[in-house]
Amino acid sequence: MITLRNVHKSFGGRTLFDGASLQINEGDRFALVGPNGAGKSTLLKMLLGQLEPDAGELTMRRGLVAGYLPQENAPVSDETVLERALPEDWRHDDRAGALAKAALMGLGFKTTDFERPVRALSGGWAMRAALARLLVMKPDALLLDEPTNHLDIDSLFWLEKHLKSYPGAILLISHDRAFINAVCRAVVSVQDKTLKVYRGDYEFYLREQAAEIERLESAWKRQQEEIAKMQEFIDRNRARASTAARAQSMIKRLEKLDRIELPSRAQSVKIRFPQPKRAGLRVLSLSRVFKSYGETKVYQGLDFEIERGWKMAFVGHNGAGKSTLLKILAGEIPFDAGERVVGCDVKVGYFSQHREGRFDPRKTVLEEALGAGRMNPELLVRSVLGSFLFTGDAVHKKAGVLSGGEKSRLALAKLLLDPPNVLLMDEPTTHLDMASVDALLGALKDFEGSICCISHDLYFLNALATHVVHVDSGRVTVYPGDYDYFKSRQQAWREENPQAPEPEPEAMQAPPRPSPADAKQKARREAKLKAEIEELHGRLEALAARLSEPGLYEDYAQVRAIGDDMEKVQELLQSKEARLNSLA
Repeated sequence: MITLRNVHKSFGGRTLFDGASLQINEGDRFALVGPNGAGKSTLLKMLLGQLEPDAGELTMRRGLVAGYLPQENAPVSDETVLERALPEDWRHDDRAGALAKAALMGLGFKTTDFERPVRALSGGWAMRAALARLLVMKPDALLLDEPTNHLDIDSLFWLEKHLKSYPGAILLISHDRAFINAVCRAVVSVQDKTLKVYRGDYEFYLREQAAEIERLESAWKRQQEEIAKMQEFIDRNRARASTAARAQSMIKRLEKLDRIELPSRAQSVKIRFPQPKRAGLRVLSLSRVFKSYGETKVYQGLDFEIERGWKMAFVGHNGAGKSTLLKILAGEIPFDAGERVVGCDVKVGYFSQHREGRFDPRKTVLEEALGAGRMNPELLVRSVLGSFLFTGDAVHKKAGVLSGGEKSRLALAKLLLDPPNVLLMDEPTTHLDMASVDALLGALKDFEGSICCISHDLYFLNALATHVVHVDSGRVTVYPGDYDYFKSRQQAWREENPQAPEPEPEAMQAPPRPSPADAKQKARREAKLKAEIEELHGRLEALAARLSEPGLYEDYAQVRAIGDDMEKVQELLQSKEARLNSLA
């Protein structure tokens, strides 16, 4: 389908590719990896024809259609969400309409969102609508630049399942290794200005690359020893008449030697959070907290607490209230009633999902860091910024022109310059490359304070969490253990009780609330509604799965019927969820 042969490309005076080659065939599933700035996004733009290689050959099959999802800045227009998900000449095709609705719902939209203008959406939701359009169009080659950045876990799972059965080729950039392992069959590494394919998962790529570097370093060391011996012979014998000819011959051998070059080591982030002042056992708690947005009740009498040293992963459906809970804990937003209690010697640090709102676009990186809340000397601030790859003139860049990854690194640097002992983090890995994610994970695992984290990166969550906080329709339940344990508990319970509501786990439960006289009747009504909601979620997933079956589209009437059924189930689901919230 696509062939790159001996491609050279420079950008901004810097050589990104020098003799790079790659063959992409139908059905290939490639993950493109490499450090920030290595040229991954540039490669995608060359494949799209947006950039031309300086030299070499790039050929595509005649008539090939490529679809591209950029990392940021989805097109904004006056189209509705549903119109955005459908090419204009497909909008009167009922089958395409059903596909678009299924894709939008899989990516987290509700039917009530379909007529909203794209212009009114946040950047992340606009990206989801753009992704839905690509999935409906089914281009021959799907080029995705960090497609999971703006997804929650449910949408990510749906996208994984959809891409597994995608008929065309896929080349994606992602820092999420669990997503890569689920979708891709090979890793394409951008290394030393070339492209190398590793046929296996991400862990296979890491093992093979480490083994290659070890072999190369051993060969380089042996060659250096040989060169030293040759040079010593030359130095000893070139001045003697009897051995000068031999020395001259050795000089020619040395000049013709094909010297081994070690790969350049990519500059990487080095993160270490200073160990915080030790706090009391209970660092942060909420008591009988109520929070609503207009008519939507999010929390009704919530009790929640965090203990010293806990590392908590917040999970739940899109819109369940995870970010709202994190903001309440951080003191970022007010609540309607209840109490937030900060423990003795506790200092809270909040890392927002929306980095752009945290910086003054007119200030430089250095000015932002100097204003981090502590009177740090400029030398220390520059040193910390340097560890986050802001070196030299980079500290004078305006915050308003920073990339997504640079904004994330600056936000982390500011936390480091004013260290808390309770870290509340909303999607901290978004826009970071894999090396930076690994560095952040290592720092957080060593951090002795408490952490609450929302992330769609399951590898990151699983490696970090000591507790999982399940947020579901205003109810918050804490499971001890990592994310894998949480999922196994849920799966086992569902298999044993397929028609029942979610279980109350053997976990820390909130203190009991004062009960009205009709508590038993209310509990039965809630249990019945939860069971019905669970059943409706299952029906919705089953219908969406049917729409992904390739052979289905030979039967137009059936496709339309499934799309209509999905709308009815979604409307019924919203109605029952509203009734359940009203009982809280």
